Amino acid sequence: MHFDELATELVIHIFRSCSSVADVFSLAATSRRFYQAFAASQRLPILENAVESEFGPLEDAVQLVTHNESQPAHHIRCVPSSLALIKQVVEVGRVAKRWESVYPVKKWKHNFQDRRLLTDEERFRLRRAVYRLWLYDRAFHNRLHPRFSRLHRSSVLERAELLHNWSTNELADLEDVRQVFRDVLQNHVCPSNGTIQRKFRKRFPETNQQLTFNIHLNYPPPPTQFQQHFHTMHQDHPSDKFISKYIPTQHHEPGAEGWGDEIPHYYVVEDMLKLDPGQIMWLRDHAPLKGQVETYIRGLGEWFENNGETFGQTLDWVMNERGEDAGELRDSIDYGVMGIVE
Repeated sequence: MHFDELATELVIHIFRSCSSVADVFSLAATSRRFYQAFAASQRLPILENAVESEFGPLEDAVQLVTHNESQPAHHIRCVPSSLALIKQVVEVGRVAKRWESVYPVKKWKHNFQDRRLLTDEERFRLRRAVYRLWLYDRAFHNRLHPRFSRLHRSSVLERAELLHNWSTNELADLEDVRQVFRDVLQNHVCPSNGTIQRKFRKRFPETNQQLTFNIHLNYPPPPTQFQQHFHTMHQDHPSDKFISKYIPTQHHEPGAEGWGDEIPHYYVVEDMLKLDPGQIMWLRDHAPLKGQVETYIRGLGEWFENNGETFGQTLDWVMNERGEDAGELRDSIDYGVMGIVE
């Protein structure tokens, strides 16, 4: 039997077997009959099934994209499906899948002989952790939560309610992925003076040039206009994307790319951990130079500076309420007993 002569029920079954959104649209484009079968009343269920397979868990992604200030972050929202909702889920899902390729490189950074691809179950848990960390960032790392309110009991309890939605093993997944975010920030987005010095010497082992590091972190004045969405914050400058921060030129001093020594750099990274997974990935890909990162951060507003992330503190609080030790949880992640890969 010709493929185009299959019963509509079988065509719908084939659509539901697609494991990605791209596969669904490619199949729909094969013939007018397939497109009509897709465009009929089964379109949303077909797309939902593909999104769940490629970017799931759909439930956590929906909680992220539907969050707003009118409802507490820990409330589970039930929303009707729509093409607009699916489009938003696909946007955050693509970011989550980007972290699937970054995670193994960072997780097995030192014992690289053990590095491997993630299993389907591990990819699912990693995406779930990304969505949940992103929800936390969207809910509590914003101008409505300045540094002066971070220790208020009401603020701590509000943040803790969201973490109470998840089991201890699921919180370990979040902390595991958060450590990968930290590694990307402290080694790529805002490297310390020591990191700059080490990478410079590795690239130019025979040079005697001494790098000149900035003592203070001077943020540039804010630009006149800023768009809020992370991937439209700046226009790409192709020439800038290929400039190496480690190559000295007449107009570029590699030492100026450092973000301070150990203690100042620690607090810089704590500030930067308020960035959501999409922003971190965007800066990693599009802001190779310190000045570009500074400009981006300045555009977020004054609330961002000197206002460290609160997830770690909230995790400690929740683990203490459960009668467990957050330090032991982090040790278990380091030893591979808990976390995304066990």
